[in-house]
Amino acid sequence: MQLSSITIIVRLIIATAISGVIGWDREHKNRPAGIRTHILVCLGACIVALIQKEIGFNALRVAAQYPQYKGVIRTDEARLIAQVVSGIGFLGAGTIIVEHHSIKGLTTAASLWVVACMGIAVGMGDYVIASASFVVVFGVVAFLKQIVRVSAVKSIEIEYRNKVATKKFILDYFQNKNIAISNVVFRANKIDGEYLYTNVYEVKLPRKSNYVTVIEDLSNHDDVIKVRAIAAG
Repeated sequence: MQLSSITIIVRLIIATAISGVIGWDREHKNRPAGIRTHILVCLGACIVALIQKEIGFNALRVAAQYPQYKGVIRTDEARLIAQVVSGIGFLGAGTIIVEHHSIKGLTTAASLWVVACMGIAVGMGDYVIASASFVVVFGVVAFLKQIVRVSAVKSIEIEYRNKVATKKFILDYFQNKNIAISNVVFRANKIDGEYLYTNVYEVKLPRKSNYVTVIEDLSNHDDVIKVRAIAAG
């Protein structure tokens, strides 16, 4: 009992196809890991699962050929697979970027981990699990944001000169627009003898407001150098 060459090729092709579609979505959205990375991760997991299957079949063949070794020969189908599931975390961590209070790449890291799991399912021959997982995962990464719209709390980073007057302008603007401030992080840098101030405001906008308008309004002030919205997590 063993895997035929056709079965191995079919499983590798399936793993390539399902991971390629998810990788295409990530690359289309300009994420750190694209088509090739997702395909290679899924293929690697699939190959490990195929090897684990072969190890199990080899153990059964030896046990059938040498009955006296039945109690000696043992195989654990989860051993190699467990290493894939835990080890893929290191690759996923490489796609996560922390920049100015913003964390990017978590979804891509998760998609790499889940395509590895789908690769295992394909390699083990669990086609129903693999195909159902693909439909759900692709639906989540490609369409969930369009279906479920969550207005996440964001922060607004403002770099400016002329501390007193500009800070008053910013606070007055937030008050006039009914923008609630839940937290502020302040820092100052001295560049070429001039102080530049950077405030990061964690804010909650009213329903009718949007971050694009707020950023445009704030950037119109002469002493405001840079304004940008930052995702909170």
